[in-house]
Amino acid sequence: MRLSSGRVPDEPEISLVSLIDVVFCLIIFLVVTTTFEHRSALRIVLPATDSRAEVQLEQPMTVLIDADGRVYIGENEVLKTDPASLRAALSQAAGGNRERQVVVRADARSRTQSLVTVMDSLGQLGFTRIHLATAPEARP
Repeated sequence: MRLSSGRVPDEPEISLVSLIDVVFCLIIFLVVTTTFEHRSALRIVLPATDSRAEVQLEQPMTVLIDADGRVYIGENEVLKTDPASLRAALSQAAGGNRERQVVVRADARSRTQSLVTVMDSLGQLGFTRIHLATAPEARP
């Protein structure tokens, strides 16, 4: 015989308050630690030249070297600038097209070694259509 005590059996509860607190703390942590840098335009100073020759390029691959020696391929920064990593990044950006034109825009204040490393890496990969970007010399 089944006897009833008159109480309703307890339903198990899952408390979501602590879960919401943890997720909220994670969101705050991620927002605070994330850097919001927008690198749409790098300010570099090109070396000056007297030449007025302009070359018409059809969608060239652009390699930027800023004053601090950081290298950018297109809009993406190459984090490791050793020759092997640079060759891998250049090869990935170019795909299989070694006939593609490459424009190297090096800041006039950048170290020469950064430019030499980029040019050497391009040469080792077989690029032959390499152009150095310059700015016209300012006349008083």
